[in-house]
Amino acid sequence: MERFKAELRAFVDGIYEGEKKVLVFGEGSADAKVVLVGEAPGEQETLLGRPFVGKAGKNLDEFLALAGLDRSALYVTNTVKFRPTKISPAGRIVNRPPTQEEIKLFLPWLQRELDMVRPECIVTLGNVPLKALMGRKAVIGDLHGQFVESEGRRLYPMYHPASLIYNPSLRETYRADVERFGAWMRDKLT
Repeated sequence: MERFKAELRAFVDGIYEGEKKVLVFGEGSADAKVVLVGEAPGEQETLLGRPFVGKAGKNLDEFLALAGLDRSALYVTNTVKFRPTKISPAGRIVNRPPTQEEIKLFLPWLQRELDMVRPECIVTLGNVPLKALMGRKAVIGDLHGQFVESEGRRLYPMYHPASLIYNPSLRETYRADVERFGAWMRDKLT
């Protein structure tokens, strides 16, 4: 894993020469049965160098606890490894969705990361990782809370935890999806 991180750092430095991109690598058990994949780090994740530690991370931790899942037994990563930003109308640096170019740039690295961990299931959090791993045809609204197969991998698509911040009406749907996944974990993997 350390070699992977060093190679990815060199790759990004070569492409974004002159820009010091802060990379947020995946963390957790390298032999985890479950990998959670988000879209990209936000401000807090970039500052702390860890995935899912901001507001969305708090939502994720809350629901993992509800499902009886221990984050330390999982591997957590993102599709894009640096924070995509833009300047807001107020002149502040804010998050933006990753571009297709950024997703394509990091997809081989995500695939390699998943091959190293070899999980039983990959939980995609939001449309970005779902579409990255299944193709542009996949839509979170159609597939959330269901197990799907793609290229020999078992995926469990869920809404991104940040979606609860912007759309609180998803809370019950998200809760049901987490509980369903927690039940599967207890039945299949223990």
